[in-house]
Amino acid sequence: MPRCRSFFRSLAATALLVLAASGTAQASPDAAESPAGVGIAASTAGCGKAPALASGTHTIQSNGKSRSFILKVPDTYDNNYAHRLAFGFHWLGGTAQQVASGGSDGYAWAYYGMQSQAGNSTIFVAPQGINNGWPNSGGEDVTFTDDMIRVIGNALCVDTTQLFSVGFSYGGAMSYSLACSRATVFRAVAAIASPNGISGCSGGTQPIAYMGIHGISDNIAGGRAQRDRFVRNNGCTPQNAPEPAGGSRTHISTNYSGCRAGYPVVWAAFDGGHQQGPVDNCAGCESGARSWVKPELWRFFTQFSSTPPQPPVQVGVNYRLVAQHSNKVAEITGSSTAAGALLRQWSSTSATNQQFDFLDSGDGYYRVRARHSGLVLQVADSSSGADISQQPDTNATSQQWRVVDQGGSVSLVNRQSGLAMDVWQVSTADGARISQWTVSGAANQRFQLQRA
Repeated sequence: MPRCRSFFRSLAATALLVLAASGTAQASPDAAESPAGVGIAASTAGCGKAPALASGTHTIQSNGKSRSFILKVPDTYDNNYAHRLAFGFHWLGGTAQQVASGGSDGYAWAYYGMQSQAGNSTIFVAPQGINNGWPNSGGEDVTFTDDMIRVIGNALCVDTTQLFSVGFSYGGAMSYSLACSRATVFRAVAAIASPNGISGCSGGTQPIAYMGIHGISDNIAGGRAQRDRFVRNNGCTPQNAPEPAGGSRTHISTNYSGCRAGYPVVWAAFDGGHQQGPVDNCAGCESGARSWVKPELWRFFTQFSSTPPQPPVQVGVNYRLVAQHSNKVAEITGSSTAAGALLRQWSSTSATNQQFDFLDSGDGYYRVRARHSGLVLQVADSSSGADISQQPDTNATSQQWRVVDQGGSVSLVNRQSGLAMDVWQVSTADGARISQWTVSGAANQRFQLQRA
């Protein structure tokens, strides 16, 4: 397999160039209906048809440029079976060919070891980066990924709930970027030795299953920061995950607790440096064929069924939002039906101003509607401590909330601000204001959903 070379020293300069690039909004890839005769709701337009793509290198137009990728279709491809689709992104200076071939480790490490473990269940993609990297300038590498998904889905039978991405170094940064911007497209991603943020993080507020792999002597703080974004997004219990000591020649994998069902976070730290295939009990050794990364990565991806995780709320059901720390209920002040009336906590009653239902805004977000007034909850601005009031429904981002499953309770995180609904100063008193604050997962940011 390829060893890390001196070109990694240029990553810092590359990061500065990437940070200077401006981002543009991206459209999600097309999701086609399941064709007649194929009984899989999550399948693409390519199901039930003769395959229109074969294994090998393919070139498409994306964002006005010619872009290429290497495709591996299972030898026993069945056009009536919806396959996983797994992307492997190369490192800085690497190539799609090195990912697809497995380098010096060959088949055992092809597509980061996934191909040798997949049987005929998975279609693999090794994209080629511009200048052998993934600067994602203006979001063009995310657009390229969207285009590959669309082209492959139209040509082959893909399970749209089973898309995965993994990459090493710059490829890890690209995988992380997809976790930020395409959390509703990819089921899970893994980032190996990812430099923090050099491929960008457009969005980055939605939950997605995430695995981070990092050496303790390889700027591990950047890897931790990326991991912690999805610890927050996925509603996991924050912790300082254990990491091996220098000289131990081992690794420690931590499965975070408290995560929303279907959205795990795994952190695998190892005694080593900038490596993609570290080997336990062997100082500085690197071999994808022998590395513990190979089975742990595939185990992480294959734990997910084809049934998407169920949301923690049901649309059309009226709920009381009971603050976990106080056992008081969120309500609209004074049962007012006027726009601008504030949200507060109060002792539980049977009044309709303490009842709310959820309207689906798409992409995992909801509007929270007061039953008595028909108005929805909105933050005043993006600052910590800003009021939450009821306002006419416009589906603005200030009215959209991500409902994070906390295991028996939920947190509500505003899309515009990224801050959580919070009972002011952890008060237990009637009338305490409910505003927004930095996400902490504390009890005054957790609410039990009781059917009204």
